[in-house]
Amino acid sequence: MSKILIRGAQVLGGQAQDVLIDGETVVEVADRIEPGDATVIEAAGRVLLPGLVDLHTHLREPGREDSETVLTGTKAAAVGGFTAVHAMANTFPVADTAGVVEQVYRLGKESGYCDVQPVGAVTVGLEGKQLAELGAMHDSAAGVRVFSDDGKCVDDAVIMRRALEYVKAFDGVIAQHAQEPRLTEGAQMNEGVVSAELGLGGWPAVAEESIIARDVLLAAHVGSRVHICHLSTAGSVEIVRWAKSKGWNVTAEVTPHHLLLTDELVRTYNPVYKVNPPLRTETDVLALREALADGTIDCVATDHAPHPHEDKDCEWGAAAMGMVGLETALSVVQETMVDTGLLDWAGVADRMSFRPARIGRLDGHGRPIAAGEPANLTLVDPTYRGAVDPAGFASRSRNTPYQGRELPGRVTHTFLRGRATVVDGNLA
Repeated sequence: MSKILIRGAQVLGGQAQDVLIDGETVVEVADRIEPGDATVIEAAGRVLLPGLVDLHTHLREPGREDSETVLTGTKAAAVGGFTAVHAMANTFPVADTAGVVEQVYRLGKESGYCDVQPVGAVTVGLEGKQLAELGAMHDSAAGVRVFSDDGKCVDDAVIMRRALEYVKAFDGVIAQHAQEPRLTEGAQMNEGVVSAELGLGGWPAVAEESIIARDVLLAAHVGSRVHICHLSTAGSVEIVRWAKSKGWNVTAEVTPHHLLLTDELVRTYNPVYKVNPPLRTETDVLALREALADGTIDCVATDHAPHPHEDKDCEWGAAAMGMVGLETALSVVQETMVDTGLLDWAGVADRMSFRPARIGRLDGHGRPIAAGEPANLTLVDPTYRGAVDPAGFASRSRNTPYQGRELPGRVTHTFLRGRATVVDGNLA
């Protein structure tokens, strides 16, 4: 593997510096480095970040390869600047055994575009009745540390308590999809003014908030770690803020689409806007941005949810819930957080690399850009603006809510342990 010199990049958005990669490692960061025999990448005006880490990705394999595969999903991740993703367990079969998580882990190794860390199911078959093989999945080659029934809520308080107690043995975390099922039966969108006017079944904020309140109390009671997936309401923010003020081991994520889009878009009846949890109000969006800025929400996670066109190109009521997000995540965060002055680029590195890697206990990712550190890096051109064209996506699916929308920023290069996976915006 040859040497690579990234010349004049703004490291974490700060001063321009040269960064020298040799093999899998950053070997020098300085104001000026002589290139010698290194390949030079001119990076003036670009921002150099640690490789992004996604805590919440649906890669669909095994079982729904018509939507996505580990290979296509990791290609999409690389294009988006990610060097590691956590693959959710709602596959077919469900990733609730050591065998399935090892399969996903090995498929990630074979793809080579980014590291894939499988997330294990909390309960057998995501049915919420019996704990899955948490210990066996942790002890497997995949080394699972994050467990989630995402797509479904672990609504049984006793099962949730037992799961939280069990993962303490190996410093694991339960990532909860907070949705009280009885309160969301038949729900189609956020419950509020728009749902009332459209006559669509409402999805109340309290369905999310009640589960979060219960689970932070349970985590405190047993002294364990709970992570809240795709937090979406202003009330949820206040509950997490309160739990953190108590010193409890609670973390939370927000998706890019919940930082930008509101339930007003549902007036189009375009199923591309149908998602779980649903798009909320402008008040919620602003609260989520402020909470991400002040650290109440720890990180951004894409909830990349690919679907084939037939699952979205239909009437609203029959459409699947979910949006693809890996290839547009950083651009949305730039528009909502950086360009608004709520976060600087160092803050983006914290929320999209350092913190998610720490929550997921990923070694080698979310590391400083410094000599001796793994060369997992993302180079971004923040001055770029362009319309989103899903026809050019690396993902197998095209269900993006941003088609035709102009977004800022573009990943020009992604490096996984010193190897370029994206060069000049294209897959290497």
